[in-house]
Amino acid sequence: MRRADRLLRVIQLLRRHRRPITGQSMAEELEISLRTLYRDIADLVTDGVPIRGEAGVGYVLGEGYDLPPLMFKTDELEAVMLGLRWVQRRGDPDLARAAADTAAKIGTVLPAHLKPFLYDSPLIAAPSFKGSQDNIDVAAIRRAIREQFKVTINYRAEDGAVTNRTIWPIGISYYDANRIIIAWCELRVGFRSFRTDRIVEMEILKTKYVERRKALLSKWQQMVREESGQPGLDIFS
Repeated sequence: MRRADRLLRVIQLLRRHRRPITGQSMAEELEISLRTLYRDIADLVTDGVPIRGEAGVGYVLGEGYDLPPLMFKTDELEAVMLGLRWVQRRGDPDLARAAADTAAKIGTVLPAHLKPFLYDSPLIAAPSFKGSQDNIDVAAIRRAIREQFKVTINYRAEDGAVTNRTIWPIGISYYDANRIIIAWCELRVGFRSFRTDRIVEMEILKTKYVERRKALLSKWQQMVREESGQPGLDIFS
């Protein structure tokens, strides 16, 4: 591998991790010696790349640094397009349009020789033939999550009983047929999950919940890990 390509891979690996990653882990993924990795990091720092950390502790890429946006490999473009196609089929209408717009924006600025790997990608997101229909505007829920607004809902349980809840929405899980809102429920005084197709009515309140969404999501993730008995379980929001 050319040295320039190896240095780009070091930066890309650091971009992927928001928390410090050990030199040993980086060297194993890059398939190079630890000594070579330390030399590469030293060279990058000398060239002005804001890498923080030290041997034996871990490294992280500092704020304010980025590579040119078109440093895509063919595998990366196929991964992007597969994800966008999945969102177009599974997301709410606003999210589906956003996915289509994103693909168009990327395609506009891609070099000509890379466009086929985006538009003609052979990776297909299969249609869902059992998708549930929502009675609410899921895009409005997403906005409430971003702004940390409380939401009141009338929720129909599996047995048909309807209860009124005030929830603090912190995330949405997308499944093949359903979308699940992850939230803190004031009625149950705990984390609960709500299928969007079972919400009969909802109202986004002007009141915000005080605790940070990220902190609540971390607590929910920890709860799921403990209940699953897998401390190392990687949970995506």
